[in-house]
Amino acid sequence: MQNIAKMITEQLRNPNELDISLRMEFGPFETVHKWKRMSECYEFVGARRSKHTAVAYKDAIYVFGGDNGKSMLNDLIRFDIREKSWTKTGCMGTPPAPRYHHSAVVHRSSMFVFGGYTGDILANSNLTNKNDLFEYKFQSAQWVQWKFVGQEPVPRSAHGAAVYDDKLWIFAGYDGNARLNDMWTVNLVGENRQWERVEQKGQCPPTCCNFPVAVARGKMFVFSGQSGAKITNALFQFDFETHTWSRVCTEHLLRCAGPAPARRYGHTMLAHARHLYVFGGAADSTLPSDLHCYDLDTQMSVVQPSTDSQIPSGRLFHAGAVVGDAMYIFGGTVDNNVRSGDLYRFQLSNYPRCTLHEDLGRVLRSEQFCDVTLLVGGEPTPVLAHQALLAARSAYLRAKIKEAREELAKRIAAGELKPTEAYNYKAPPELVIKLPEATPEAFRMVLNYIYTDRIDPTEKDENPASPATILLVMEVLRLALRLNIPRLRGLCARFLRANLCYSNVLKALHAAHHANLHCIKEYCLRFVVKDYNFTPIVMSSEFEEMEQSLMVEVIRRRQQPPPKQPAASHECDEEIQGGTTLEQDMCVFLCGGAELSDVVLRVGAVARPAHRSVLAARAAYFEAMFRSFCPKDNIVNIQICDTVPTEEAFDSLLRYIYYGETNMPTEDSLYLFQAPIYYGFTNNRLQVFCKHNLQSNVSPENVLAILQAADRMHATDIKEYALKMIAHHFGVVARQEAIKNLAQPLLVDIVLALAEEPQYDTPLPLQPRSLPSSSSADTLTDDPEYARHRSCK
Repeated sequence: MQNIAKMITEQLRNPNELDISLRMEFGPFETVHKWKRMSECYEFVGARRSKHTAVAYKDAIYVFGGDNGKSMLNDLIRFDIREKSWTKTGCMGTPPAPRYHHSAVVHRSSMFVFGGYTGDILANSNLTNKNDLFEYKFQSAQWVQWKFVGQEPVPRSAHGAAVYDDKLWIFAGYDGNARLNDMWTVNLVGENRQWERVEQKGQCPPTCCNFPVAVARGKMFVFSGQSGAKITNALFQFDFETHTWSRVCTEHLLRCAGPAPARRYGHTMLAHARHLYVFGGAADSTLPSDLHCYDLDTQMSVVQPSTDSQIPSGRLFHAGAVVGDAMYIFGGTVDNNVRSGDLYRFQLSNYPRCTLHEDLGRVLRSEQFCDVTLLVGGEPTPVLAHQALLAARSAYLRAKIKEAREELAKRIAAGELKPTEAYNYKAPPELVIKLPEATPEAFRMVLNYIYTDRIDPTEKDENPASPATILLVMEVLRLALRLNIPRLRGLCARFLRANLCYSNVLKALHAAHHANLHCIKEYCLRFVVKDYNFTPIVMSSEFEEMEQSLMVEVIRRRQQPPPKQPAASHECDEEIQGGTTLEQDMCVFLCGGAELSDVVLRVGAVARPAHRSVLAARAAYFEAMFRSFCPKDNIVNIQICDTVPTEEAFDSLLRYIYYGETNMPTEDSLYLFQAPIYYGFTNNRLQVFCKHNLQSNVSPENVLAILQAADRMHATDIKEYALKMIAHHFGVVARQEAIKNLAQPLLVDIVLALAEEPQYDTPLPLQPRSLPSSSSADTLTDDPEYARHRSCK
């Protein structure tokens, strides 16, 4: 066991991510993803406003400028996060002229304000854009205007600004006559105060204004904005090192990504850890109040606020800032062009990402521990895979595996084949399944979906609407129907509907006709005969080359269209919710996949059938073990460090390994806290959830069980925490039956903790009892029945 532990230590995938402090703090803790209305900024402090800026410095938010509906502003107001109060900020020096649609960023201990629109909006006089740069020094409360030599950016407003590498970067905006997309930069340190124009490369965003920018992972992100006829909901990223733009694909339906936010302007986008949060703005003729999150690792999603949230109304031209683990949204224009003075706080989450998909994808690409060969296509192409994953995701493939195993057993029994050494991964797998109806390229994409819940048909051709991509997705759809994978079928159908156009619809129609994909054929026909599509398609050279039967069908459909039917009546129009996700399939398979088990895990007298491919994909411990030797009697005894977990904790560990489940009893969290390090998980996600579970749910009712478990685990921090809680709430804990069963050393520890307990009139507060939900990894829910307990003196 020590040798295995040494091998694991050498093979930890991300050692820097696998250790966090177990030191715990008393709450209360704010519910994750909760909106909360904070103190309003009253008129005697600062006016209600929009088109202003907000920046974070230390434990405060600074708001500058904007307009109150009657005049432009140049006051600087401050919200103290700890005191939860607004104050006016005194200033020395000459502040910038009143303005709105300017930019403000923080660098070191200063705020830099650039450009904007100035003048008298009520009298409609002296209105002009600016290109001046002011520095506000927080420590001395002093305004200083910077002077430059040489060329300068054209005066502008509604632009974007960012700080990177001690430089201020200015992008796009509006100069009074036209929208821009140029970029300028200036050093914020040293004596060289000279603007430099940036030569941009790559796929630059269109000319735009009223858009937000955010900096994350060494790149600047720009989302949507006012671009005239070219307005889109595209997300672009700019590499500061190479000065290269690229468009980030957010609408890829086959990557398990949620829809991108609708195109909009006047919104905010704020960066926190690996996430970009988009809120508000004007989306066509609406003011949405939903919050969208772009995960730099796992694409776009809509954030569901907690049930006890005070959700802000939709608005545009508001401002936001991130302080610690919270996002603050202030002001803006709400319904009927009314300026707002509201401040809202949103509790962000920063849990490490779930690596289930990438772990399983890695074991597929590595072809380690493969136990089945699939012969794909008319001229068989061998593809290696794992029986457990195939059976978990496809009932068709599960039946094929069963047939192949029975056939193999018969041939061995008849002496036609010699049995090979069990679990010999150096030789090709004995089990063979033939799939002559599949094409290798399409099947590899289906296989990738089986392991990762996503595929990327644009890997070779970046254009999702190219005829080659459309035909490939149609072949994937045909296989999804054949293999009975409903969710993949729905994803492919939605992708095809979203990307049909003049250049590919006839080829798609031809392919759907010959593949008997009636739903896609029907959608293609409906697309062709639409009034604004029919003439250009019929006049094209592709239509001339189309086979006669399809040509006749198009003409007849145009002349006599069928009666309109609801979209739901077509087979391929079912939504993605009709199928099951990877997590759902693996949850079912953990309980119902014993027939394909190839290893047994044992804790004490309890044994659980398991699957080597899943264990090796998720934990470096098992990967090293199965690659090096076969456990005796094919049984692995489970422990965590020097401790044997309980049966319940063992089951919680299996649920996490198989489908990323993090919801578990508090006692299990203590046993599993060190599991990510001991077993070599990809990151410390389980560790973080265990710590939160312990912090949030140790109560007088379960503290004695936690104390005993902490003592057995030698978890000194948790033991100390439990002893303090017992001392604080001794009147409640002492009346429990469990205290009579404590070992004498623990009773002595309690007496010592009571001796050290300060005699306050009120006890330390208890945390709200909130557990991470398994259905949404970054959502916490409150238990309303949890009551506070007071100590008994």
